[in-house]
Amino acid sequence: MGHILLAGGAEFGGRMSESDRRAIELAGGLDAPIRILPTAAAPDNNHIRAGNHGVRWFKSLGAKNVEVSYVIDKVSAEDESIAEELRAARLIYLLGGFPRFTGETLVHSRVWQSMLEAFENGAVLAGSSAGAMVLCEHYYDPQAGKLLQGLDLIPNACVLPHHNHFGKGWAAQLMKHIPVATLIGIDEGTGAILEGGSAQSGRWTVYGAGAVTLYRGGQPKVHARGESFIL
Repeated sequence: MGHILLAGGAEFGGRMSESDRRAIELAGGLDAPIRILPTAAAPDNNHIRAGNHGVRWFKSLGAKNVEVSYVIDKVSAEDESIAEELRAARLIYLLGGFPRFTGETLVHSRVWQSMLEAFENGAVLAGSSAGAMVLCEHYYDPQAGKLLQGLDLIPNACVLPHHNHFGKGWAAQLMKHIPVATLIGIDEGTGAILEGGSAQSGRWTVYGAGAVTLYRGGQPKVHARGESFIL
């Protein structure tokens, strides 16, 4: 089983180096194959710029094998050559942008299945903002104001990205809709990494500039940088 990195947003802006360096380490080091998925940036035709920005960022951290996997629609999500590339990756990073487009593009796809295979073989699956949201069982689509079914890598959970800005404003509404789920509020420039074990019973550690706030049973609990928690 692999590792998971959930980032709260503002990825590649310089404040995520701590969590991203840890993700590279867990992936096997600077020679490990890293693939950037700019799926969430495709609806506004920003996927090329965003993908290239991700490549530059990871290379600035010393990574040597970083490329963009252009999963930008349903067709490319079924591309076997991309699926094969992701199956061999050791760190797969889903960028921020449009969560609903990302979730609906990846769900039940060949590419998502290959990502799961990579994860089962020890790879790191990472997501920032929209990319983190869709990895959970539930995610909120702010454009439609709806709670939707995610990819379920993290059962019974829902990420509130950009928590120190607007994400915390979703908490009260979502606790009413999914009262038994854990809401994971993640500040910008902050990451939570599953260091080992399953998503629900393993140990997560907070990295970066801010904090992670867990809402369970209506009660928030804040975990600062360096602290660990179990979902």
